[in-house]
Amino acid sequence: MRDFQLPGRSPVFACNGMCATSHPLAAGTAIDILARGGNAMDAAIAGAVLLGLCEPQSTGIGGDCFVLFSPAGSDDILALNGSGRAPAAANAADLRAQGHKAIPVYSAQAITIPGAIDAFCRLSADHGKLGLDMLLAPSIHYAEAGIPVAPKVSFDWHRSGNVLQGPGLAHYMPNGKPLETGAIFRAPGQAEVLRRIARDGRAAFYEGEVAEDMLATLNAAGGCHTAADFANTACNYTTPIHGPYKGIDLVEHPPNGQGATAILMLNILSHFDIGSMDPLGSQRAHIEAEAAKLAYDARNRFIADAGYTTGLDHMLALETAEKLAGLINPRKAMKSAASLSESVHRDTVYITVVDRDGMAVSLIYSIFHSFGSGLASEKFGILFQNRGAGFSVQEGHANELMGGKRPMHTIIPGMLRENGKAIMPFGVMGGAYQPNGHARFVSNLRDFGMDPQSAIDAPRCFSDEGVMNVERGYSDDIRQELADMGHDVVIPKAPIGGAQAILIRGDGVLEGASDPRKDGCALGY
Repeated sequence: MRDFQLPGRSPVFACNGMCATSHPLAAGTAIDILARGGNAMDAAIAGAVLLGLCEPQSTGIGGDCFVLFSPAGSDDILALNGSGRAPAAANAADLRAQGHKAIPVYSAQAITIPGAIDAFCRLSADHGKLGLDMLLAPSIHYAEAGIPVAPKVSFDWHRSGNVLQGPGLAHYMPNGKPLETGAIFRAPGQAEVLRRIARDGRAAFYEGEVAEDMLATLNAAGGCHTAADFANTACNYTTPIHGPYKGIDLVEHPPNGQGATAILMLNILSHFDIGSMDPLGSQRAHIEAEAAKLAYDARNRFIADAGYTTGLDHMLALETAEKLAGLINPRKAMKSAASLSESVHRDTVYITVVDRDGMAVSLIYSIFHSFGSGLASEKFGILFQNRGAGFSVQEGHANELMGGKRPMHTIIPGMLRENGKAIMPFGVMGGAYQPNGHARFVSNLRDFGMDPQSAIDAPRCFSDEGVMNVERGYSDDIRQELADMGHDVVIPKAPIGGAQAILIRGDGVLEGASDPRKDGCALGY
């Protein structure tokens, strides 16, 4: 139990349904859908689409999604991949010829076809109870009426609004200045797009005037996207992967998502007595950072589109984790995980909903970088993701940019399973941090016995590209101890990610948790 004399959040308890997400308006909308007879899938779709208007810097209908879900009355956990592909004419050779060492982040070359709308339409048809017209009605209303900008959203607008360009600037920062907290954000163009989708389904987005608007903008910016690329967009169901940790299973999406990285991290951590360490001490932070370096190095070598990932079994093998764990020096930070492990081998929104019948949905939805590519379609203001920046331009690399291929994706929904049953849909936002965030969340639960809200609230650290980011929740003494071990320690300017979770208790009560690093909350009824 938390100390009620200190700032903090209580978990939220309910019996009929629960939603946890990063904006209260979306959480409230999801609960309203449940109360009106919808199921968890209906509620998750309605809330997710609205998040694109509540948090336009993080997501939108120009982005991608991944979904894990457990149907009512079933112990199965299913997965749907709603990530888009590179245009058919794209290839890394052209970029190499232009002298590029990486995909230019804010360019048409980084823009893949949006996959989320196709996924939402498919999930609604296959697993929802209410029609798209009812699910999209809240977003249509708020896109026209406007939504007051929340504090974290304004914070992000001030940090990243400078990437907006051309029509993106006109639609998302028309006065040339970031929106302040409480200012009203409207997106009438998106309201019209959603109205057409509610009436005509996915074709209203991937064909006709809306697709033509997107194509005109992309082609004018130097893209090679075609009408066929949009019309051929299709999500697909996949088989989840999983790995054990101290009595529970962590269930993740297979590649092109990076979920295998989180499983590998936990497998490495299982070789250390993490539970005997101070949860906020330097030793735990150090071991976790070293495990992350090794797991992310494996990710960078192997994870790509499903048809190009050849090292998945290697990443999930317990023998691989054992060998990598042996490379960790408990007292000294490694400088280059790549050289050591050679012989062994960013913004987002998340929503989770559980309904009274036990359906559990874990859905993550993103445009990648804050404000994505910075480019939006001229007429309707659809902000394009820059997921293509996740490709490699290295010739022969598994994740090399190629026409019709999906890039390695950072967004990963999670689900915990115990004794064969789904017990907790959860997600951790924060770009590259997400696998580390999954591993830390699970470790907080199992190594230290934290409840979901406490596990989310706890301070975070993350070793990324040679820098050890340590939140202000850690003491200066711990930061110094980490520096003495050889870590390049900094206090990040922004919080490390965000998270939400819903525990499905054995007595039927639902326990929701939501990260104070975001504007959102858990709501139940």
